[in-house]
Amino acid sequence: MTASHPSDAGAFWNERYGADAFAFGTEPNDFLRDVADQLTVGDALCIGDGEGRNGVFLARLGHRVTTVDLSEVGVRKARELAASQQVSIDAVVGDLAVWDMGTARWDTIVSVFCHLPSALRHAVHGAVRRALRPGGSFVLEAYRSENIGRGVGGPQDVDLVVELADLQREFDGFDIRIARTVERDIHEGVYHNGMSATTQFLARAPGATR
Repeated sequence: MTASHPSDAGAFWNERYGADAFAFGTEPNDFLRDVADQLTVGDALCIGDGEGRNGVFLARLGHRVTTVDLSEVGVRKARELAASQQVSIDAVVGDLAVWDMGTARWDTIVSVFCHLPSALRHAVHGAVRRALRPGGSFVLEAYRSENIGRGVGGPQDVDLVVELADLQREFDGFDIRIARTVERDIHEGVYHNGMSATTQFLARAPGATR
């Protein structure tokens, strides 16, 4: 997870991930699981992947996975989770404000509840556009403003939530396969529990699929 003040954000997430239990569980995000069969098996990047549940899931499906997160504790637990499930991932500590995703490097990029200040999110999504190979997929689920105040998890700051219209602008020119707002019952570890308002998004970069 990355924020405008990475040292503060890193300390917050290190504390949250410091318990023995996994803060958001070890099972993958439901939306990612639902769309997994639409993703080209290849090089996959999970941004803000915390303790690694989504990266490990993709590795179990045969993807070559890199996960990046601001929290050293989260990255350590991601490596431990991968080892416990007998898969290999490249889990790295990185601040998305400066971490280089590369150009035409990834077949899939996943962002699950990776909530960033809006200006940084726009820059990161620009980097996602450049980093995907032709036909590569971007998968996102995030809380939207309607979730604020429900007490079920997610950011309580309107600048950190993700609205569908913003994604449609940021990924203009992509082949948008799924773009929807949903109300769904989320149960992920200790911190995501209850009927939640989210944005779900799946888009493919222009160009032939590999």
